[in-house]
Amino acid sequence: MTRETKNILRYCAPFATWIGLQTVLPATAAMYALRSVATLAVLLALFLPARMRAPENPSTAPATNRGAAVLFGILGGLLVFALWVGPEYWVPQRLADFYRTWFCWPIGSPPAASAGPSPYEPAVCGWPLTVAKLAGSAFVIAPVEEIFFRSFLYRWLQKRDFLSVPRTQFDLSAFVWTTGLFLLEHDRPLAAALCAVVYGFLYIRCGLLAAIVAHILTNLLLALFVIHFNLWTFW
Repeated sequence: MTRETKNILRYCAPFATWIGLQTVLPATAAMYALRSVATLAVLLALFLPARMRAPENPSTAPATNRGAAVLFGILGGLLVFALWVGPEYWVPQRLADFYRTWFCWPIGSPPAASAGPSPYEPAVCGWPLTVAKLAGSAFVIAPVEEIFFRSFLYRWLQKRDFLSVPRTQFDLSAFVWTTGLFLLEHDRPLAAALCAVVYGFLYIRCGLLAAIVAHILTNLLLALFVIHFNLWTFW
């Protein structure tokens, strides 16, 4: 296995594990917890040790103050949370219905009424599995998506030896493709596209840490919002 192949594997394997298990496992709280554990195991086994042994060349990743990266990540996470929730719950009902019809999948169809309780509600699965859903969405899939979409895919689309591409190098084509693929993974494509833009610019300007902090905070706030207000359609 070549060095480039190994690098691709360690950046892509956690995300591939998540998507693969999402495809084959039923959409239950227990299976979500299993998917989170399996993805975390792959992340810890492949990506983190390799990253610590062979960090990216400093010349391709200019140093960013960690405190500043965390601060901008927090601000970005708050902004993305507002972009995700605001169009549906912080605007007049008529605008919210228009948004759900034309800017959520399937486009052009009014949102269908819920067929029943969410599999992640404590009344259905119990609080331990609801908390596992929160933890998986915030602390597993959020960093995994940032590693894949921002740190890998954005640079790989510019050059196959992606680790040699400076993260500060802006490429419009790669940025648009990364944003487009990210929105296809989510049920609110407009919000997802705006989120990808925020995370992408955080990555370019402040580094992977800032993008991960923002994504973790977004998903954590969304989870708390869902649980507190009983709005399970976001999950």
